[in-house]
Amino acid sequence: MTKGSDLLVAALENEGVDRIFGIPGEENLDVVESLRQSKIELVLTRHEQAAAFMAATHGRLTGRPGVCISTLGPGALNFTTGAAYAHLGAMPMLMLTGQKPIMSARQARFQIVDVIAAMRPLTKMTRQIVSAASIPTIVRDAFRVATEERPGPVHLELPEDIAAEEADVALVPPHPIDRPVANPAAIERAAAMILQARRPLIMIGAAGNRPRLVEPLSDFVRRTRIPFFNTQMGKGAVTGGSNLYIGTAALSERDYVHEAIDSADLIVSIGHDTVEKPPFLMGRVAGGPRVIHVGYVSASVEQVFHPDAEVVGDIGATVTALADRLGGKLDPEPGLLEMRQHILARINDRAEEDRFPVTPQRLVHDVRAVMPEDGIVCLDNGMYKIWFARNYRTHVANTLLLDNALATMGAGLPSAMMAKLVHPERRVLAVCGDGGFMMNSQELETAVRLNLDLVVLVLDDRAYGMIRWKQAVDKFPDYGMTFGNPDFVTYAESYGAKGHRVTSAEALAPTLEAAFAAGGVHLVAVPVDYSENTRVLVDELGGHAPQVDPG
Repeated sequence: MTKGSDLLVAALENEGVDRIFGIPGEENLDVVESLRQSKIELVLTRHEQAAAFMAATHGRLTGRPGVCISTLGPGALNFTTGAAYAHLGAMPMLMLTGQKPIMSARQARFQIVDVIAAMRPLTKMTRQIVSAASIPTIVRDAFRVATEERPGPVHLELPEDIAAEEADVALVPPHPIDRPVANPAAIERAAAMILQARRPLIMIGAAGNRPRLVEPLSDFVRRTRIPFFNTQMGKGAVTGGSNLYIGTAALSERDYVHEAIDSADLIVSIGHDTVEKPPFLMGRVAGGPRVIHVGYVSASVEQVFHPDAEVVGDIGATVTALADRLGGKLDPEPGLLEMRQHILARINDRAEEDRFPVTPQRLVHDVRAVMPEDGIVCLDNGMYKIWFARNYRTHVANTLLLDNALATMGAGLPSAMMAKLVHPERRVLAVCGDGGFMMNSQELETAVRLNLDLVVLVLDDRAYGMIRWKQAVDKFPDYGMTFGNPDFVTYAESYGAKGHRVTSAEALAPTLEAAFAAGGVHLVAVPVDYSENTRVLVDELGGHAPQVDPG
């Protein structure tokens, strides 16, 4: 006979889990003891939200669910933002929460909320485990649901008495799952549409940026020679160093990359997920480009996205089949590639200006200079995200992690910590606005305790800059968006990290380089000036306010 908590931990080991993140409570103590005797490392965080962000980022980077744990009630509810982050971002994750005994109620309703109901709209699956004997099958099913397309979070609630209950039951071994492939007729129809186009353009979206798709997508672009751009969350699926790369759709319309989009007569949309902010708006101009949707699942028809044809099935198999039919047969007009240099040159304008506080363009330029090709930059959410999406060139897949789905603040530092745990040999940089950083800044202690080599760049403008910018664009008075900050150098040192303050534009890159060279956890605070962003972006966009989500 085996205790329920031992069965749970054995089932997690059976799935290849090596770390669990979170803050257990008294209802999890059986599980904690089972973890102590296992090969799985329990990584204690300072807030459950950070643990969920770390687990989700593990899923994003590896394709295998990250796991986080919390107690019941308040601890479980602190997972909800992380659940939504993974749900909208299609990141596989398993959340484990505790609960009071279900066979007795000696504490009445103390701390009890309906976590299952709370998690239902935020997860692919949520279940309370009511029998120790069911644990192996439930865990196996949870991992299957989390990883199958579209990936996302799952939640299991383990009551205290079920964790202590004994059962005699075997584990369920994982098995390979082959994804369905597209109908050959759909592939032939798409190939014919591409061959008929004179100015085809590829768009790569969030679902095209899965770890397993790097090679087939890169091969598709190489063989077809069709120029491509990407959404924010599709950035890096194919190297940005390619001479076919047109740019990133950081805004929804009237940005530089939209010159190419508006000139195209066909867009091959690979893996676009409409949960992401629209990279372009369909239906605005009569006679605009036709759109082919290539995806694991059918397209969500929205007001701004309604494709003319669909190829539904495993994306890797689909693009390989299309390349087999298209390779060497395309003769597109050179206009889009001629436009490319003009677009990229305008995006890189002012990247080396020495104004201080630093401008976003200089910030992105200097970060790119100190990060090797395989270095990973993890963004929180704020004004700077637009500039990194537009200006930061990726050379290796999954080296710019940003959230353009839930777009929550507070995820930058935890996601960078997870990236460093997954890739300890690479440089990892967290880029956070001061508002977002302070939402989970306590995790500096976790990073120090884990002995991570990690640099955290905090952009100091003492305001919620994205909302303040949109406030200005909408011609509202500047009100209610500013705050004070701690001394970031002293703050970092209080956690055992090293703190640095940049005092000139010329000092930014050397300070970052020195922090990486020294090792350990470093916080680099740099004042940033967004004051010209309204003028610059509005001027670039022809006097129109861009369609952005100020969150």
